[in-house]
Amino acid sequence: MPALVLLGAQWGDEGKGKATDLLGGSVDYVVRYQGGNNAGHTVVVGDQKYALHLLPSGILSPTCVPVIGNGVVVDPSVLLSELSGLNERGVDTSKLMISGNAHIITPYNVTVDKVTERFLGKRKIGTTGRGIGPTYADKINRVGIRVQDLYDESILTQKVEAALDVKNQILTKLYNRRAIAVSQVVEELLGYAEQIKPYVADTVLVLNQALEQDKVVLFEGGQGTLLDIDHGTYPFVTSSNPTAGGACTGAGVGPTKISRVIGILKAYTTRVGAGPFPTELFDEDGEALRRIGGERGVTTGRDRRCGWFDAVIARYATRVNGLTDFFLTKLDVLTGWEQIPVCVAYEIDGRRVEELPYSQTDFHHAKPVYETLPGWSEDITKAKSFSDLPKNAQNYVKALEEMSGAPISAIGVGPGRDETIEINSFL
Repeated sequence: MPALVLLGAQWGDEGKGKATDLLGGSVDYVVRYQGGNNAGHTVVVGDQKYALHLLPSGILSPTCVPVIGNGVVVDPSVLLSELSGLNERGVDTSKLMISGNAHIITPYNVTVDKVTERFLGKRKIGTTGRGIGPTYADKINRVGIRVQDLYDESILTQKVEAALDVKNQILTKLYNRRAIAVSQVVEELLGYAEQIKPYVADTVLVLNQALEQDKVVLFEGGQGTLLDIDHGTYPFVTSSNPTAGGACTGAGVGPTKISRVIGILKAYTTRVGAGPFPTELFDEDGEALRRIGGERGVTTGRDRRCGWFDAVIARYATRVNGLTDFFLTKLDVLTGWEQIPVCVAYEIDGRRVEELPYSQTDFHHAKPVYETLPGWSEDITKAKSFSDLPKNAQNYVKALEEMSGAPISAIGVGPGRDETIEINSFL
């Protein structure tokens, strides 16, 4: 039962799309198990660049079945737009499967997300405004709309009415917005039903049967470990579980079936949105990382906050996910620095702390303790093996591996599909 989980080991944007695509030709199913179109992957195939927001990266692999699991929240308009864009570029999307238990992002979820974030003012979380959080809240409050509800108009209408009973009170009386008509929402959602229907399936059954038949299944997380609703830098987090445990609940596969958990690490650190970030740089080094690394959100279009590598959060990701391997991405971005600082611990109120503090207050006041490693100036984008890397680049990778607590089994040395050094096979 070769089931692999692939997830971000920082705050997201680590290059999961590249890693998933690299494995796509070797796996039978690639499954998104949480999040929605608030996440984004950029995959470069030859001279073609693909920006994926909701669809699994495996959709670009002709031999792979892409799956949107029950733990994902789906905006039908975004889904259909993304499918249409890929079809126009000659990508076959006919194998896509969507869980009938996945929740739908409704128009009122998007409205509530945007007005709530504006209302928070300086206390805002930094959401993408795409309705993700309110949709997960509806799910937990048991007033959510699931994909399967699109095929029973009576149930759909009842559920929309129940959701809007409270939301319209909030919109009109608290936010001074116009009430949303039930009939308008129902009509819009029903308009998507037939277009989505060919993709809807019992994905829990399909995936478990695939594993029983020794098919290779890759579970792909969105965002990153430090954005996990339970294990991230709360409240500056997403509304779901991108950590490894989320793959089980978000796809309906038991934990005993997971054979390997791969964490994606950027060779430095980035973050989008608000929240603490100990190694964040506000100088020319930070600007250089942003410029050279092309650090702009695939989905949000926002500039990413940039900083040096943080080994403390890498160790934390290893622990909470049970990581068996790391995929280190964007090593090439660091080419040209004479010295490269790496955060090995924090200083909090005069104390040296080597593990992530559980207290939000402590983490907010954490100052990075750096060790400096020698850099390199040679171009590494053509490297095909670890020995092809400059000695200082090799030493940098070895140091990060030792500090992070799991072996680095692959290294990204450029944005292209073939610009990867594979040290140990993931399969």
